[in-house]
Amino acid sequence: MDFGTAHGQDVAEQAGVYKTLLESTRAIPWKIDWATMRFAYIGPQIGELLGWEPGSWRTVDDWVARMHPDDRDYVVNFCVSQSKAGVDHEADYRALTQAGGYVWIRDVVHVVRNADGEVDSLIGFMFDISERKRAEEEVLRLHKRLEMLSLTDGLTGIANRRMFDQRFQAEWNDARRSRKPLSLVALDIDYFKQFNDGYGHVKGDECLQRIAHALKEIARRPRDLAARFGGEEFILLLPDTSPDAARAIAESCVQAIAGLRIPHAGSEAGDAVTASLGVGTVVVAAESQPVDFLEAVDRALYAAKAGGRNRIETVPGTPAP
Repeated sequence: MDFGTAHGQDVAEQAGVYKTLLESTRAIPWKIDWATMRFAYIGPQIGELLGWEPGSWRTVDDWVARMHPDDRDYVVNFCVSQSKAGVDHEADYRALTQAGGYVWIRDVVHVVRNADGEVDSLIGFMFDISERKRAEEEVLRLHKRLEMLSLTDGLTGIANRRMFDQRFQAEWNDARRSRKPLSLVALDIDYFKQFNDGYGHVKGDECLQRIAHALKEIARRPRDLAARFGGEEFILLLPDTSPDAARAIAESCVQAIAGLRIPHAGSEAGDAVTASLGVGTVVVAAESQPVDFLEAVDRALYAAKAGGRNRIETVPGTPAP
């Protein structure tokens, strides 16, 4: 037997074995010639996954065209820059199927250099990571849902104290920068203990829910926030709101609660449920603290309660810029 012929047969057999192994995996092997940017090879599995036959993958333009438009610029720029630098890399993107859908792909790329150290070709594998992406998206959705639940009052469905605290601090910082007024309206339902004693806690919960809904309808601007502050107390966070506008919103709260006509035989402020309100507006100075402003509005609220309830009291004055 001629040794050269035998050796050539062994090499061919080995190449055939490697090809069989590559084409029997779920990963899709491919190779691109760097000089021509043409596909030298792509595994037949691509047809099963995306519907495009291997022969339709001629150049990198086919790869780019079959990528989701939202992923295209970043992925292409990233892969080109890494390849030019000779750095192995990987990228996730959505690949277009022949049927018009998309499949999440992870491309793992190895940069092959020639004897002169220049980029000769790119070889890699495409992996279908759709299930993994769906699982990640579900985890993210659940995380966002849990985060929202942690910021929502379970009874009334509006923001809770934690969410108010976060937003109040953020709006305080913004007001300090913008020098625009920031207002609060704090509200406490009058004689709510007597309401619960007379009508029961189920009716008490229903009362809180109806009032919370009414307040949410009033705080309708994108940055406004209606929150349950605790127990029967609510608070409205009103960015970029002048003293007159804040007072008008407080009066709207009084009217909205009166409009609910929730009977309250145990109240000394009337025959229906009412509330006492404290209103304040601040132009945030560099040295001022949000807790001081919140306490000032709270004192105005308790002044309204001490003054006979079913009334509005305003924090006197507005700090100078």
